[in-house]
Amino acid sequence: MRGLANRIVHARMFEYLLVVLFIGCAAVLGLLSFSIDEQYEIGAGLFLLLTLVVLVLEVILKMIALSPRVDRYFRDGWNAFDFLAISFLVISIVALPPPAPSYGLLIMLVRLLRLLRGLSTVRELHLILSTLIRSVPSVGHVVILLCIILYAYALVGHRTFGEHDPARWGDLGVSALSLFQVMTMDDWVGIMHPVIELEPLAWIYFVSFLMISAFIVANILIAVVIRNLEEARKERLQPLETPTSREEILQELRSTQQALHRLEQEIRARGKAA
Repeated sequence: MRGLANRIVHARMFEYLLVVLFIGCAAVLGLLSFSIDEQYEIGAGLFLLLTLVVLVLEVILKMIALSPRVDRYFRDGWNAFDFLAISFLVISIVALPPPAPSYGLLIMLVRLLRLLRGLSTVRELHLILSTLIRSVPSVGHVVILLCIILYAYALVGHRTFGEHDPARWGDLGVSALSLFQVMTMDDWVGIMHPVIELEPLAWIYFVSFLMISAFIVANILIAVVIRNLEEARKERLQPLETPTSREEILQELRSTQQALHRLEQEIRARGKAA
């Protein structure tokens, strides 16, 4: 039973079936946002119920495949996410029929996140997902650096331009929001020109901030993601090293002993001949 469950959950056809169901589930959820006939709503509900049944079956089969050490199932982050998401779906259907609007939106979000797990079975998408996860710590450091730069420039902008343009530089929060608009280059010239009319050297402030935030920091983010992508790709291409079994070690020792025995006999034969 355990071997059969293991073969089913690791079969490529089963993975493709899950991907098809997840894509269909996402399409059905989008279809339900429109006004459709009642018969189509019933069909969509049955399809979502079928998808949920298959997801529950997948969890059960994986646990059977890992029995009696079922705790190993929860050591995988994706498996833990699957179990929590599916448990939430089952509880929401059983205990909250029909769910409140907030619960319904949360259920839809969980289902769409579950679609992401299904698409991770595709090797290239799995590589991209791994890269994004690996990049989170480094990107977090870059974001902290960007926040420090934004805070410093917002403070200078408020002190320098607050009296000239209070609508954009009246306080620290508004100044930071204006700088964020400059950083995205969304009509940043319209923010700069009213200040330059009163402060001719203000262009240094804007250009320097734009160079640091929009170009240097953005390039650092791209470099971090590319570096993690290359590391993830190298790890995927590295061959898996299988540990040598006891039988293989004994076989190597026997072969070595036989070679030494033949060498000893050959040396003795040559000694007698001499």
